[in-house]
Amino acid sequence: MIGKFLETLYTKVFINIIVENLQTVVYVEVCSKKDVLQSTHKVFETTTINSKMYEFVRSFFKETPFYYISVLDKSSNQGAVPTCAPSEMEKYCDINSSEYICYSDKWAFYTSEYDIEAIKHEYRSIGLDYIFSPFAIMANFFKEKIESSLSMFVLVEDNYLSFTIFDNSKLLYAEYLDMQHHKDDEDMLMDSSLDEDDDFGIEGIDLEEISSMDDDDSSGFDDFTNIEDLDSGEDMDEFSEIQEIEERVESDVDISSDGFNEDYQRFSLIQSALNTFYKDPKYESQFIETIYIADGIGTSTELKSYLEEEMFLNVYVRKIDLGAALSEMAKAEANEI
Repeated sequence: MIGKFLETLYTKVFINIIVENLQTVVYVEVCSKKDVLQSTHKVFETTTINSKMYEFVRSFFKETPFYYISVLDKSSNQGAVPTCAPSEMEKYCDINSSEYICYSDKWAFYTSEYDIEAIKHEYRSIGLDYIFSPFAIMANFFKEKIESSLSMFVLVEDNYLSFTIFDNSKLLYAEYLDMQHHKDDEDMLMDSSLDEDDDFGIEGIDLEEISSMDDDDSSGFDDFTNIEDLDSGEDMDEFSEIQEIEERVESDVDISSDGFNEDYQRFSLIQSALNTFYKDPKYESQFIETIYIADGIGTSTELKSYLEEEMFLNVYVRKIDLGAALSEMAKAEANEI
């Protein structure tokens, strides 16, 4: 009773932490009982808490004894399952080494206990009140659509996708997709194919033919290695045309510094997850025609185009402010205390 009375005398501060690829965003709301009095955010060039972030967060502690610190879960060992019964969860994840929370008594999201302890340890200097699952963020954001349609729902973060399929609020499938892990797999496949090409090239050379060519001054090797022979007009024209075509193709393809278009990676992950849903007998697969995307980073129009043109989906993209979404979740939790 005294606590509730004190709450009317002070504001509440909600501090929300979102770790991105190379930086951390801290979004803060100062609230009265009914209104947001102030909102601010600051970007720190670090993915772990440093002295500048510590001082920024601690500065809000002086304003009120009622402050709540939240972080968006980035654990690789997390997901969601279409049941709240522990005995059924074992079909989808190792429930013995995870912590889980039921959502509307219909489905659950989980994270490994090890990852949760690692997050708590990282922010031990300021303390944490809430660790929010991206699946819960996405479910709140698309609440009305999830309750009334059969569709895919995806939350896009810097390096991750929270992929789900719902049928009128019933979760059918979920997967937490790691773009970096996907890229590493593609790099390994490329390296493997290069090794195979090298082996093929060695095996495909006839050593006796090379020996006979060395004895023949008019061999094809002499013609090929003499760069001056490229000066003939006909050969040069053909060479220039090939080079021009290659340059045009390279300029038409938007390639990231790592050699991969990020939106195409996202498209590939979504396509792969949907194929798993269709093929894995654990899931009640149904044909999906629509996808709703909560865009937390500002993707290009290419992702929408890939999904429409390659998978023939109806695509709807909505921007989401992850800091504000975290704050809404924290306010809902704080009001229940």
